[in-house]
Amino acid sequence: MSELSFVPLGVGDAFSARWYSSCLLVEASGERILVDCPHPIRKLLCEATSGSVDVGDVSAVVLTHLHADHASGLEGFGYFSRFVLGRRARLVLHPSVRARLWEGHLAAGMEALLDADAESPRDMGLDDYFELQSLDFERPLALGPFRIECRATRHHVPTTALRITAAGRSLGISADTSFDPELVAWLARADLVVHETNHGVHTPYAELARLPAELRAKMRLIHYPDDFDRAASVIVPLEQGVRVSV
Repeated sequence: MSELSFVPLGVGDAFSARWYSSCLLVEASGERILVDCPHPIRKLLCEATSGSVDVGDVSAVVLTHLHADHASGLEGFGYFSRFVLGRRARLVLHPSVRARLWEGHLAAGMEALLDADAESPRDMGLDDYFELQSLDFERPLALGPFRIECRATRHHVPTTALRITAAGRSLGISADTSFDPELVAWLARADLVVHETNHGVHTPYAELARLPAELRAKMRLIHYPDDFDRAASVIVPLEQGVRVSV
């Protein structure tokens, strides 16, 4: 597949009883990357692709931030890559996100590894499981056929919005954020924009609904709450498991 497209593996928020947590499988020129990695990531991949895509078919995970509904699948992704695939998983993230990834998120479940013939576990670190690549606010990152740019969002923890370009098209992804007109303008330079909407410190639907019609037409909604009225929305909400061409 040479065109830039994506499949939403999940479209819900952290509290959803209807949808998996928000996550995108982005594809171009035969390569696939994940934007965020919630648990259970293999089940998400299997259900959204009818079993045609598994962890071994994913070139990299691009992580926007450390909240569990976006990062809880990393432990399983890392373990599967090491023990089943025999390789480190490629993980792409901004240094501000990486800063607490190990000590604040993964170490409790991954820092000790007991070999079959050993009496005690050996110490493990982030680099034992993941091949790390850094995003930069000033320079795009080349990742296979993808060119990835990033920008900070307004959220509780360090979070990066993304612009992903491949096959002559570009996809903007807001990640988690409160309403930020400057971020919206940055994303609007893409051919298609995936923007979150939710309650609290997230982006109110009403703010997005007031955007110019031409921008709303190329915008898709994600991370919406279970009570969101998808049928009444003036912006098309993404559907879990339904591929979108950019």
